[in-house]
Amino acid sequence: MAPQDAPDNSHSSKKPPPVVSGRGLLKSTSVVSSMTLLSRVLGLVRDVVFARFFGATIVMDAFIVANRIPNMLRRFFAEGAFSQGFVPVMSRYREGHSHEEARELVDAVAGTLGLILVVVTAIGVIAAPLLVLIVAPGFIGDDGRFDLATLMLRFTFPYLLFVSLTAFAGGILNTYGKFAVPAFTPVILNAVLIAFAIWLAPFLDEPGMALAYAVLVAGVIQLAFQLPFLAKIKAVPRPRWRPGHEGVRRIGALMLPAIFGSSVAQINVLLGGIIASLLGVGKISLLYFSDRLMEFPLGLFGIALATVTLPHLSRQHAAKSARGFSNTVDWSMKLVVLVAVPAACGLIVMAEPLVTTIFYGGVFTEFDVRMTALSLQAFSLGLVGFSFVKILAPAYFAREDTRTPVRIGLIALGVNFVLSVTLAYFMQRAGYIGTHAGLALAISIAALVNAWLLYRGLRRDGIVRHSSGWRSLLLKFLAANACMVLCLTMLARPLTWWIELDGMARTVAVLLDVAAGAAVYFVVLFVLGVRTTTLRLRTD
Repeated sequence: MAPQDAPDNSHSSKKPPPVVSGRGLLKSTSVVSSMTLLSRVLGLVRDVVFARFFGATIVMDAFIVANRIPNMLRRFFAEGAFSQGFVPVMSRYREGHSHEEARELVDAVAGTLGLILVVVTAIGVIAAPLLVLIVAPGFIGDDGRFDLATLMLRFTFPYLLFVSLTAFAGGILNTYGKFAVPAFTPVILNAVLIAFAIWLAPFLDEPGMALAYAVLVAGVIQLAFQLPFLAKIKAVPRPRWRPGHEGVRRIGALMLPAIFGSSVAQINVLLGGIIASLLGVGKISLLYFSDRLMEFPLGLFGIALATVTLPHLSRQHAAKSARGFSNTVDWSMKLVVLVAVPAACGLIVMAEPLVTTIFYGGVFTEFDVRMTALSLQAFSLGLVGFSFVKILAPAYFAREDTRTPVRIGLIALGVNFVLSVTLAYFMQRAGYIGTHAGLALAISIAALVNAWLLYRGLRRDGIVRHSSGWRSLLLKFLAANACMVLCLTMLARPLTWWIELDGMARTVAVLLDVAAGAAVYFVVLFVLGVRTTTLRLRTD
């Protein structure tokens, strides 16, 4: 039934899933990407404010740790495991059950999840010192980072409750094909953080606390923002404590392993943060700023594509359409290669100009630029891996297979841990000043391993069968990327040249270089015969 229709209380037989064309999926992806672009642009503005006002300092280190703990749990419970568990089950209820039964599932999940989150939030606030000790053991000392991070965490941890319920509301809206509102919601967090950093921080004895207050306030606003849109589709939850509900139990069964399997990248970042806290003041901040730049293209396209394809893959699986399922994954992989590979190449070649243009100024020095650029280049090597994980993991979750990603995630986690410790040890022993870049490199390699093993499993089980012409298409992508890198390399200037420019001239120069690289990339693809029809979703 369409979201605007009156509820159908009949218990009719299962309805076939609506046919969604490649154009429809691409349109939905474009909507999510547009909203995500707005959020990511504001996110960059937020990070510019952070860099200019706080830099790679004790205050920024403390906030990153205090925000990382609930943010990591958010990825586990909200964007990661919960979404991967809830969306397939909710899609099945919408397609094979009455509207009232779907509403009962929503109510049961709201009540059960809500109470669990309240308990977890209370424990997190009380245990704040212990949590900081676990994720940032290097904070123990006389520099004040430990006490400040603990105080900040008591305000940021409740964000987990509000943002998880926000993700729950977004999952409902996504299931009903309403992608724009959930994609827009993160804009609120960035806007509040910017406002508090600029206008509230100067009036506080400890300016960094403004960031912690902002996280809490933004969580409340984000949840409230989505309620009217849920009301329009008559899906506002009426919380009921029903852990024994069949749908709740199924979601829980899918969530438990997915908590790990869908969030390996976050665990890898957490391990890197633990080691970075031991390397000295500012290393956590340097990794944060470089990670944010790498996350821009990942969030703009990779996460947007995954958000749209998961409900579609779930419907294909429910309809037992193996060919349609395979075609969707194959199509998604083509788009990732089209976008993620040139984005990674561009970030590697233009790391210093981009970091200088976005972050340099205020308390963010030329040395910070060089160090951030090093870790950005290392992170960029894994951008393709991160992007593929975003679309390959849902291919398992849509089939309600969460065990395989867990096994693969354990392998990737082990790779990251071994490489992080090894690289940090030997680079530190060698006196290399960019030790933090070794941690970023370890995370990237682990992401590539994760993506490859996920892909190999889908191919081995016959879940994904590629369309003809893949090898030829990859060669064309390779040629276009090589030409783009050559172009950007020829346009490269030394860091001192970029530093000496004023902000506006620097921005114009970067945009011109990016435009030139993109133009070369797409022109070469066009000359080699790649057209939009080449990337069309197959319906056969």
